[in-house]
Amino acid sequence: MTSLTEYLTFDVPSRVGFLNITPTVAELVARSGVREGLCLVNAMHITASVFINDDERGLHEDYAVWLEKLAPFNADPRVYHHNRTGEDNADAHLKRQVMGRDVVVAITDGRLDFGPWEQIFYGEFDGRRPKRVVVKVIGE
Repeated sequence: MTSLTEYLTFDVPSRVGFLNITPTVAELVARSGVREGLCLVNAMHITASVFINDDERGLHEDYAVWLEKLAPFNADPRVYHHNRTGEDNADAHLKRQVMGRDVVVAITDGRLDFGPWEQIFYGEFDGRRPKRVVVKVIGE
């Protein structure tokens, strides 16, 4: 079995943002030499997410608006108990929980095996500092 582990770092300058990381992940799959296997992409921070969806700007704006309605930013510790620890990012933890922490994509014939329109995204919910994502490719 062949494997490759790579750590990517993202520094989103805004509090919330979405980055298409598909080309980077596809490059790592190609570099791994794996022809048949799996690729795990995992956000290593509890206020960030990795998910699969369409690369359509309106959809990303919809996500940002929808998530803000579900868990609005509010630093007041009377609103979110987590903020009583001195943090101000309780909403980011909740947003990550909704969007998920990782994805696994099949590798077929040396390429990511997606359905129509599928792309891999990094979602940031408490940005303005570097955060890591691990990519692990395994297979033959």
